[in-house]
Amino acid sequence: MFHNTITFIIVLGILVFIHELGHFIFAKLAGIRVERFSLGFPPRLVGKKIGDTDYCISWLPLGGYVKMSGMIDESLEGTLTGAPWEFMSKSLPKRFMAIFAGPAFNYLLAVLLFGWVAWSEGMRTPTHSYITEVRANGPAEKAGFLAGDIILGIAGNDVANVVAVVDLFYSNANNELPVQILRGEEKLTISVTPQLDPQSRAGRIGIGIGQKYSFQPVSFTLAMVSGFYETITITKLLGKSIGEMIWGNESVKESIAGPIGIAKMVGQAAHAGFDVLLRFMAFLSLQLAILNLLPIPALDGGHIVFIIFEGIMKRPPKMKTRMVVQQIGMVFLLCLMVFIIINDLLR
Repeated sequence: MFHNTITFIIVLGILVFIHELGHFIFAKLAGIRVERFSLGFPPRLVGKKIGDTDYCISWLPLGGYVKMSGMIDESLEGTLTGAPWEFMSKSLPKRFMAIFAGPAFNYLLAVLLFGWVAWSEGMRTPTHSYITEVRANGPAEKAGFLAGDIILGIAGNDVANVVAVVDLFYSNANNELPVQILRGEEKLTISVTPQLDPQSRAGRIGIGIGQKYSFQPVSFTLAMVSGFYETITITKLLGKSIGEMIWGNESVKESIAGPIGIAKMVGQAAHAGFDVLLRFMAFLSLQLAILNLLPIPALDGGHIVFIIFEGIMKRPPKMKTRMVVQQIGMVFLLCLMVFIIINDLLR
């Protein structure tokens, strides 16, 4: 557990540093004074002030922040004097980039990490899906599936990619499906009827699914292109998952992991190998980018909403309104964090 925690803190620290570095660089390019660059949340642990900026490490290692002059953010601190180096004194495009750069740097990091893994281990091509576990009393167990069975096809459909397997089962609740499998040297056809999950409205048969790949060496450039396309693909899947949770078709309790759950997964990824850990880092970086762009007050997406509002209305929202909205956003995020941590502990 200690090893998992240390690995998690290192991974999170890298992701947060890249995120805040994006804010920092584009704030500096815009001529905005940066008062503090912190890894972790207050209270301040150690640091050094260089020029106008206090570079520090704080006690709570679950995030970080860049404090820009003249920006009323989630800390609800700061004053507006109209000085030319303040956030609110800059043009809308410059303010937008200073905020958007954080998620953008996380997105770019995901592309680079996926690309690096593709270059180091070779281009991955799915070869087959296989069953990693069969859950007790589920349709799969009753039908006779076993862990280790290789899935060759479902109702005549090619299922080399695990996503195809999931989609076929999800979309065929209460419909009998013939599944072709390879068990050892023997080819079998087993029929199974996915059971409708009333919460997600999807068909499930009670199995875990793994993916096997073949690998071919590729150039660095082609690997980075592959990393870009893999990032786009996972972005679509994450967007779909967020949409399902918003509309109540997917359980928030089952879908969201907090610091404890993520620390455990980071430890498992590290144990599986360095390339696996890098891929998981890329996935987390992508999640961090997408979640920060959600239009929730106190997140980057909330700040972007204020900037868009100002661009449309030709005036910034009233400071009192902005602070109230920020406070509501902070209360929401704190409640969500408490819920996630309790859910982690109950798991």
